[in-house]
Amino acid sequence: MKKVITTLGILFSGVIMAQTGHLMQGIGSVNMSMGGASTGQVIDISGALQWNPAGITEFSGNDLSVSAGLFMSNPKLSSSFNNGTATMSGTTEDQKPNSVMPAVAFTFGKNDKHKFGVSIFGVSGFGVEYPEDMTNPVLAPQQYGGFGNLESNYMLMQVGFAYAYKLSNNLSIGIQPNINYSSLKIHPNPLAGPSMTMGYPNSDNASAFGFGAQFGVYYKSDSGFKLGASYKTPVFFNEFKFDNTYLDGSAAPENKFRMDFPAIYSIGTGYSNKMIDLALDYRYVDYENTKGFKTTGWNMNGSIAGFGWQNMSIVSAGLQYKGFEKFPIRVGYTYSSNPIKPELAMFSIPASAIIKHAYEFGVGYKATPKLTINANYHYGTSAGSTTGQLLNPMMASPSNPYGAIPGSSVSYEMNTSMVQLGVDYHF
Repeated sequence: MKKVITTLGILFSGVIMAQTGHLMQGIGSVNMSMGGASTGQVIDISGALQWNPAGITEFSGNDLSVSAGLFMSNPKLSSSFNNGTATMSGTTEDQKPNSVMPAVAFTFGKNDKHKFGVSIFGVSGFGVEYPEDMTNPVLAPQQYGGFGNLESNYMLMQVGFAYAYKLSNNLSIGIQPNINYSSLKIHPNPLAGPSMTMGYPNSDNASAFGFGAQFGVYYKSDSGFKLGASYKTPVFFNEFKFDNTYLDGSAAPENKFRMDFPAIYSIGTGYSNKMIDLALDYRYVDYENTKGFKTTGWNMNGSIAGFGWQNMSIVSAGLQYKGFEKFPIRVGYTYSSNPIKPELAMFSIPASAIIKHAYEFGVGYKATPKLTINANYHYGTSAGSTTGQLLNPMMASPSNPYGAIPGSSVSYEMNTSMVQLGVDYHF
């Protein structure tokens, strides 16, 4: 099993970009087009397996869902520094290639009361690729106080095994243990201690395995109103082990860093009739109690102790119109709060994919009674910049714990777009 998960993880590595914190707002073409809302309104099996496994009891027989999307983004990183006589400032655009977002889900069960599901989802990721830029202080060469060429690539793939039981015609419960594979690469690596002469080293691509679970409850009234709630436990990972190399090619000391995935609390409601399906979800993401995110500041050796993110709130809403035979139309919206504190903005430059508003449009085509083809378009925006000051561990003190550099600033913003296609097949 570990070899299978590792192989799948390698295939998924570097092919996903997150939007809400470092997690995806939705999974698959249908769920994304509904703004990710699926806790209390079940439209497709991918959305149910991602946000509330109890909802898979809504599907009879066996179902397969496969989706893939092309994700495009344009992060911009800006910084400035005033040394008392002159100001240096610049803005640099990300050069990372477009990403692919895959999702595969399968549900089965002959007995209407017992349903099973298997899913392979890319649920989290971030990545940037900024070239060295002498006009942008944060990207100046390390000997001049910047990071130089800055690259990052993080991916989390989840394999879930769901079981749901229908307690009555209206009420279901579900559980889903999951096995997770993550990989992380950072150039340069601020999680390692810098050399006084050669600066921060570059890291290799480190990987880690983690385990977690999800629990859900789903209620459907006879009048069309629906309710749901779910709890995703934290995913507890082993440590990343980085083999590091200085810019001149010489070996640097190995370092370790543990980064878990946060617990997520979700509640949702929905309403359905012959013409429409409405969905509304609220999610609470607990970064403040998550290893790798709750700690902040500098270690004694000058490495970053953690990202220091605050908890997030996410609101997702979706509408499906079924008035056209064989052509369901969907619109969705997602709002996400920013987990990055202004005073710690510099720590999250490698993970700056923060989208505040996301807008979705999707359509389906029922080619046959068993086969449906789905497509959606996504547009997201950070609606402004995340802004703070440049930080230096050498300047940290009791009155300046993060080493903020006077007269400096750093900020980043981005817009995103995506085209996604999916196929749902009912056996």
